[in-house]
Amino acid sequence: MAFPKEIYKALEDIVGKRNISENMGVCETYRCIPSQSSAHYGPSEHWTPLPQAVVLPGSTEEVQNIVRVCNKYGIEFKASTTFWSTMGYIGGDFAIQIDLRRMKSVEIDAKNMIAIVEPYAIAATVQAEAMKVGLNLNIPGVGCSSSALANASSWIAFGPNTISMGSGSENILGMEWVLGGGEVLRTGSLGSGDGWFCGEGPGPSQRGLLRGLFGTAGSTGVCTKMALRLHPWPGPADFPTYGTVPAYKADFGPNFKCYTLCYPNWEAWARSVQYFHESDIVYSGHRQFSMFGRNLKAAMLKIITDPDKQLCDIPALLEDPYIKEQNEKMKLDYQIVIAGFSERDLEYKEKAIDYILEQTGGWKSEMMLEKDMHDYALLYLTRLGHKNLNFVMCGAYEGTFGLSPNVWRTIQVVEEAAALKRKWEVEHTSIAATGGDSAMGSLSGIGGGGATGWEFFTNFDAYDKESVHGTCKFIDGNQEFHNKYSFGPDFCRWNSDVRHMNGYNYTQEEHDEMFSKTPQPWIFAYQYKIREAVNPKNLSGSYLRTVNPEKLK
Repeated sequence: MAFPKEIYKALEDIVGKRNISENMGVCETYRCIPSQSSAHYGPSEHWTPLPQAVVLPGSTEEVQNIVRVCNKYGIEFKASTTFWSTMGYIGGDFAIQIDLRRMKSVEIDAKNMIAIVEPYAIAATVQAEAMKVGLNLNIPGVGCSSSALANASSWIAFGPNTISMGSGSENILGMEWVLGGGEVLRTGSLGSGDGWFCGEGPGPSQRGLLRGLFGTAGSTGVCTKMALRLHPWPGPADFPTYGTVPAYKADFGPNFKCYTLCYPNWEAWARSVQYFHESDIVYSGHRQFSMFGRNLKAAMLKIITDPDKQLCDIPALLEDPYIKEQNEKMKLDYQIVIAGFSERDLEYKEKAIDYILEQTGGWKSEMMLEKDMHDYALLYLTRLGHKNLNFVMCGAYEGTFGLSPNVWRTIQVVEEAAALKRKWEVEHTSIAATGGDSAMGSLSGIGGGGATGWEFFTNFDAYDKESVHGTCKFIDGNQEFHNKYSFGPDFCRWNSDVRHMNGYNYTQEEHDEMFSKTPQPWIFAYQYKIREAVNPKNLSGSYLRTVNPEKLK
């Protein structure tokens, strides 16, 4: 369908000529191939649809007027910021892409410990401003180059700091939300004219309507401003890094320690996690460097901490006796950061770690105590600024398995999952052979402890069709494993019911057919009623799972 000039002119009048384009070259850059991003429904060689136009608003008022134009003419829209994944891209042909990069203000309210941010204020910027006044924010696994607002408002958002700071949904305070119908909703204390400090009020949770636990990836409208909870930071006001690109390190002074803790078996591993949940001493906790694979972990750590080393050094490093020894000792490990708010506080936390290791038969990795290694891991877990390493093996990756957030359930099957992946690595050439176990994830998906993460990094070549198709077959096999243990969808299939493999949205009729057959269809009927209230024309994607209540009568 050709994009009418009348509509283009209406949008141009809102944002000005410099901030809208229908140029084919520009619009092509706003397409995404799910074999290159963590799409959670691929991988696939199909691109997301080509937008009719790209619009860059500069204020909430402009966003509101754009959404009103879309409602008037029946145009689909999707707003995004850093475009990390397909979730931020349109899913229909008669649609426009809203790029929020002009909206990037950050205001730190140190007294109330909140940051008031616009969509393109990336986490790195917010963190840098917050640290100047002794505060920090939860940066989820997607990393510091992503939008702090989008992380909190749109999808999951847990990471290393979640154990001490809470997940994305736990950090939302007041927010400004342009509903899918074009109205502006200001929530909590903001809606009463009392500032940004509180996100809730009488009646149903408006925060819950926006995102719940998982989030709707922008399918309920556009969040244009939000207050986020900040948390104490006992480190320096700046970010003291040293070293050579890309192997930067950080020394935050004596108040911080980063340890890689290792265990003799999975039961001891899980018991230690439970103890850390109960002891409330961990600032950051993550099983991070297992992303490189059980067989390559120590060798890759030597490469990424040394600017003179490359992937071609892997074979020689794997033959090094010290690397072999350290890699074996780090087989079942995770990383923690402790932050001392006083000398006595740090001393207590050190003693608690030693006691937990004594109780579980664990130990600290010797290699990761080397200063270069320690300072690199500390920077990595605090800043999460190394997301390029997700792609370093083959140019593309997907997170697979996911298993159960219940650590005691997962440890019963994690070796079976690792063996399934290892078998595919050995028998096929579609994915990188890294050693089976490549499970990366946070020690907690909620504040205080609980819901551990188990994302198996699976690396493949996005420009090789056989690699893409082979990876997809591998994930299909994983789903059989998940079905066997009633774990639900594989991590790479979490979004398979909200976007087609070809990049397009699901229709309401397709969702009706799908969700009316679930054991509890009225959950999706309730979500349909929510969408009817906030986005009655259903113009911003199909990531909100719904079923028309009429289909259940």
